[in-house]
Parts: sequence; structure tokens; C-alpha cells
Amino acid sequence: MCHLRFVIAAMIAPFMVACSWDWLPFVYRQDIHQGNVISQEMVDQLRPGMTKRQVTYVMGAPLMIDPFHDDRWDYVYSNQPGDEPRVQKNVTLIFKGDELAALQGDFRPGTLPSIEMKKDATINVPKIARERTIWQMITDPFDNENE
Repeated sequence: MCHLRFVIAAMIAPFMVACSWDWLPFVYRQDIHQGNVISQEMVDQLRPGMTKRQVTYVMGAPLMIDPFHDDRWDYVYSNQPGDEPRVQKNVTLIFKGDELAALQGDFRPGTLPSIEMKKDATINVPKIARERTIWQMITDPFDNENE
């Protein structure tokens, strides 16, 4: 009878523990990322009049394209880091024809500092002194004999 109770307890225990993982301390919970990763730097690169192809290059392919509204692209990013509550960010891009007309959502476009490139730029790349490889050490005596 004692063995039967032990067997039943051993069979039921995994099911009871599996349902109650939330209360266990020091258990690692993996971050859950879903959707398109959206950052403020990406939104800052968007400009009115950009083509759909340029927007796709900056933001990536949209998560949702409404079949009834081809000129509306929705980007959704959801992140749940470990035990913390889920954070969701949305960006909706509206096009007129093939050009970007408006932006709606959790991000506001900012201004990136413009970087002026100098026309006269000289870059000195130092030569790296490297040791000979094992193959070069093996083949060097044979190369000298052929000369």
C-alpha cells in the first residue's frame, strides 16, 4: 500500500509543479519579443515623401498591411522582459500613392543631426606585421630549392 501511494504521488507531482511555476523564486524567465523591432532612431530617419521601398529599407517589412487600405502600414512591437509587465509600441504609416504622408503611434519623429562628409579624406592604414603561418614555415624550404 505504501508503494502505491508513492507511485501515485510521483505521477501527480510533475503536473502540480508545472501549473505553479510562477511562485518559484530565482527562476529565469526569458524575454519575449514579438513583432517588428521599432526604435526611435528608425522613426527619426523617416521623412515625408519617402517611397514605400525606402520606408521598407529603414523600418523593415510591416507586420500588417490592411487588405482594404493598401496605403496604411502598421508596425507593432511587443516586449515582455522576464517578470515585468508587457510593453507594446505601435507605429502606423500612411501613404498617399507611393509616398509617405503621415505617421501615427507611440513614436514622434525627431531630427537627427546632419553629418557633413569631407571631400578630402585621407586614411592611413598601418601595415600589420604578422608571423608566418605553419604552412608557410613548411613550404618555405621547398620554395627556395626551386629557385
